[in-house]
Amino acid sequence: MTPPAADAATVLPAGPAPAGTSPLIRLHEGDNVLVAREPLAIGRVLLEFGLRLKAQVPAGHKIAARRIAAGEPVKKYDTVIGAALRDIEAGEHVHGHNLGLVDFARDPGFCQDVRPVAYVPEAERASFLGIVRPDGRVATRNFIGLISSVNCSATVIKKIAEHFTPERLAAYPNVDGVVAFAQTSGCGMSSPSEHFDVLRRTIAGYANHPNLAAVLIVGLGCERNQVADLVASQGLTPGERLRTYVMQDTGGTRATIAEGIRAIEAMLPAANDVRRVPVPASHLKIGLECGGSDGFSGITANPALGAAMDILVRHGGTAILSETPEIHGVEYMLTRRAVTPEVGQKLLDRLAWWEHYTRGHNGQFNGVVGPGNQAGGLANIFEKSLGSAMKGGTTPLQAVYEYAEPITQSGFVFMDSPGYDPVATTGQIASGANLICFTTGRGSMFGSKPAPTIKLASNTPMFTRLEEDMDINCGAILDGELDVAQMGERIFRQILRHASGEKTKSELLGLGDHEFVPWHLGIVS
Repeated sequence: MTPPAADAATVLPAGPAPAGTSPLIRLHEGDNVLVAREPLAIGRVLLEFGLRLKAQVPAGHKIAARRIAAGEPVKKYDTVIGAALRDIEAGEHVHGHNLGLVDFARDPGFCQDVRPVAYVPEAERASFLGIVRPDGRVATRNFIGLISSVNCSATVIKKIAEHFTPERLAAYPNVDGVVAFAQTSGCGMSSPSEHFDVLRRTIAGYANHPNLAAVLIVGLGCERNQVADLVASQGLTPGERLRTYVMQDTGGTRATIAEGIRAIEAMLPAANDVRRVPVPASHLKIGLECGGSDGFSGITANPALGAAMDILVRHGGTAILSETPEIHGVEYMLTRRAVTPEVGQKLLDRLAWWEHYTRGHNGQFNGVVGPGNQAGGLANIFEKSLGSAMKGGTTPLQAVYEYAEPITQSGFVFMDSPGYDPVATTGQIASGANLICFTTGRGSMFGSKPAPTIKLASNTPMFTRLEEDMDINCGAILDGELDVAQMGERIFRQILRHASGEKTKSELLGLGDHEFVPWHLGIVS
């Protein structure tokens, strides 16, 4: 499409822009919008872009680089993020008031962008200090976990965990804590059903997680999610590492709490009898998450995390991208990197499931992004997806998994999940993630157990304001201090430190006790 003629009243002669100091960012020569690096006032003249601003524009928001005709595609990173709802003049603010979400045909191009991975020779691969379990799996943390089969036993497991204060655990310095994974389902639900299967698969994923040295599962007794059936159906093996209690058989609330405390006390000596040893980075499985995204997330934190994941994959590790609604509109970027057409089609099948699942609802998959995303400069789900998908880097898509399905394939993979952070991260951990990397532009206060969360800020002002919660400042890219590749290397090195036991900011703040949120799919009856 030939661009309409520029508005001579607002387009000025272009001049040079000092490197790293320009108030506007041009992401691709094919774009018809620019991104504001800083808040910009109406009437400001930007000679290097030949523009006079027609609106006050917040940092991270878009400005029309030229006149955009009504109905014309709007491009960011040379990717369509919508269409102009009306004529938009050069220098105007481009956002939800004049940018509409318009779906368009997308060629999946299965496998056409697959490039071989330049793996680092095994003898030269990076390492971290991990805890090797008897079955050979490697842990990054060493917790004892309590899991409720149903909401009715949630209070009991919380009371058991509360008993094990830092003072009582002082004699077990190698144990990171006793944590309760309480949940709000397990009964009043259809069974058999997809919801029922997902819940059991999630519980089993936590019970089997290498970051849990031992596990106690507690049920009520009359719930649909019967403990004995749960254990049998998921192939769990009761023993010294896995104990179960049913409150109605044990004697009620007080008796079950007392029995649970005694069981954990018996588990502690063996759980403490571990040490960290050097292990290759190939044992790392990183869950990739973003929350509270802004207009800079797709410029700094997400592509930098993608660069770090490319390094991880070259070292034999696994990167897990999720949040299926947040690849909607840019899924072809992944299907073109699928190692086989079957892998690419499986991803499209999950998106088709989501289209049916969300039909008729005012959900993110259908275009609506949260107030924080909108305030940060993201107009719709296509624009948000464009940044979100960058977390996965550039290596081939090796496999697509269901929510909480055990991940056995190394490299870059996808796990189906909602975009809601606690639900997506719960699924990733259940699938085997032993660390989470979480990018944020607005400032998400999130942590997770038993796999810790590393939080990456997209911009320096937010990092400075929330430094107690943020681990890495990817705003250094925007500030001109590092490029994306250099930041990716920094992220990778910090991942190795946290995998070796260095506490993340969310761990220091004690977050992670309330973020176990299995995906609720079905009706409550």
